[in-house]
Amino acid sequence: MSKDYGKLSQEIIDSVGGEQNIVSLYHCVTRLRFRLKDADIAKANKAKIQNLPGVLSIVEANGQFQVVIGNEVADVYQYIMNKYKIKSALGSDSDDLSQDEKEEKSGNILIRFFNVISSIFNPIIIALAGAGMTKALLVLLSQYHILDAEGSTYKILSAAGNSVFYFLPLFLAVSAARVFKVNQFVSLAIVAALLEPNFTGLVIENGVTVDFLGIPAVLMSYSGTVIPAIVAIYVYAHLEKLLKRFIPKSIQIFALSMVALLIMVPLTVMVIGPIGVGLGNGLGDLMNFISSKSGLLAGLVIGAGWTFLVMLGIHWGIVPIMINNLSTYGFDTLRPMIAAATFASAGVALGVFLRSRNKGTKTLALSSILPALLGGITEPIVYGLSVRFKRPLIAQAIAGGIMGAFMGAMQTKAIVYVFPALTTLPAFLGDTFIYYVIGISGAFILSAALTYFIGIKEDEVEVKPTADPNPSKIQLPVIGHAISLDEVKDEVFSSRAMGDGIAIIPEKGILYAPVSGTIEVAFPTGHAFGITSSSGVEILLHIGINTVELNGKGFKPKVIVGDKVEKGQVLAEFDLEVIKEAGFDPTTMMIFTNVPEAAQADIIKNHAKDFVPLMKWNNSGGATI
Repeated sequence: MSKDYGKLSQEIIDSVGGEQNIVSLYHCVTRLRFRLKDADIAKANKAKIQNLPGVLSIVEANGQFQVVIGNEVADVYQYIMNKYKIKSALGSDSDDLSQDEKEEKSGNILIRFFNVISSIFNPIIIALAGAGMTKALLVLLSQYHILDAEGSTYKILSAAGNSVFYFLPLFLAVSAARVFKVNQFVSLAIVAALLEPNFTGLVIENGVTVDFLGIPAVLMSYSGTVIPAIVAIYVYAHLEKLLKRFIPKSIQIFALSMVALLIMVPLTVMVIGPIGVGLGNGLGDLMNFISSKSGLLAGLVIGAGWTFLVMLGIHWGIVPIMINNLSTYGFDTLRPMIAAATFASAGVALGVFLRSRNKGTKTLALSSILPALLGGITEPIVYGLSVRFKRPLIAQAIAGGIMGAFMGAMQTKAIVYVFPALTTLPAFLGDTFIYYVIGISGAFILSAALTYFIGIKEDEVEVKPTADPNPSKIQLPVIGHAISLDEVKDEVFSSRAMGDGIAIIPEKGILYAPVSGTIEVAFPTGHAFGITSSSGVEILLHIGINTVELNGKGFKPKVIVGDKVEKGQVLAEFDLEVIKEAGFDPTTMMIFTNVPEAAQADIIKNHAKDFVPLMKWNNSGGATI
């Protein structure tokens, strides 16, 4: 995408209803995740955002308006947060939030649960992955005797790898405090008590019972656990509200935190902690039971379904189970099944690259392969290729399901938490490593092959609009000089990155429909339209170069998205003098966006004889090509 983050950021913010319509914003690995004030998101111009260069897709899930950017999402996010006064969803204490910034609970309980888990884990997932990769690297170095496992160098590096996992409850306490909007440092103090030496010294083994004010307390080790910290801070969030009602503000600065610690630490030790550990272990035992009894079925479901969970944004609900498995058992069998889906996505990109004849599509596919293989980042492929062409999504699910089933049946294990990628292979070392290699290789190759042989939608488009009165002719959209795209002074069009077509230097400021069909895209600025013909040919009509910067000045759109139009119908009027006086080139492009290159070339070639220096409007309502 373009490195002009400022332009893209401004267009995204304007298109979601402006700064005033945004409750909060944060980002994950590939998405900007907005919470908008309008419950129906009525002010968000989805069509405009979807067509912005640099935006892969839009997802509405978990009460969020998600804009999928890809690998450069952090740069776009940072630019937005630096320029606009928008509340980060990573948050601050509740006292800092105005009343209308406080979000209403929406959606069913399951959606809210996944949304909470996603919000808690998103900020720390990269630290988890980095620490996991460090641990995996140390396994490799010690296994090949490059580092002595008893040496000081190994132990120092081991501390780096173990830090996040050992103190995971502390990370979760801070992140949960932000989500539940309570004081982060009091939250940290509550959970830190579970890792303090006086307490850990009492835990000779899990289940040991000690006395607390005459009440028996069953002690557990909380290092590396997930659920106790989250539940403890959730309970503390409610306690804090209650305490603020009864403790005078004049002494809250010390009394609130003191009372909270005196209540929450014993409560966590005696009730929340043991229940949380038991719940986490129970979920892990259940998943491992299913995996051991029918690993093939579990792998089939997870390998085939993981991509759809990611698309819905509810995949984070599985992360705590994986981390708990690693902490409790020292391995996890879910991550290899998920890896099948990741490498199947990468295979889709290769298959599309080999099958497609469109330069823009091939470029996107090729540029998406390395991030998927080396970093496990698949959303550019999922939204840019699989969802767009549909058939690759089927190929991806089939390949992921088959190889996920294989790895599940072979009880393939991960020994640390990482993103599945070629760079994280050491995380799967062990007696099942060979099955992992076979699984991910098979998923990649099978998905690529299926995508290639099943084909993609662009190959199925009928070039000739059979529903038109004269199906052999497609009309020029404006009156003027027809020129080759090679002469257009804009690399996006002249390079044919969006598809082949023609350009016209207009004599008259009227844009006509080149075919009969449906308006799929209509920019509010009136400078660009997308129309799908009766037979499925998708055509982009773009008036001028960079004329979007006029913000609609000089343009009068006559149609909206969803309108049915006839060939020769007026789509928009535009003032040529306004465009020229503003310093913009009015050259108008007609691009065939979903037609294979060979077919595009045929369209241009077959009508070349009609490309006279000056096109005149004919009786049927258009300049014929």
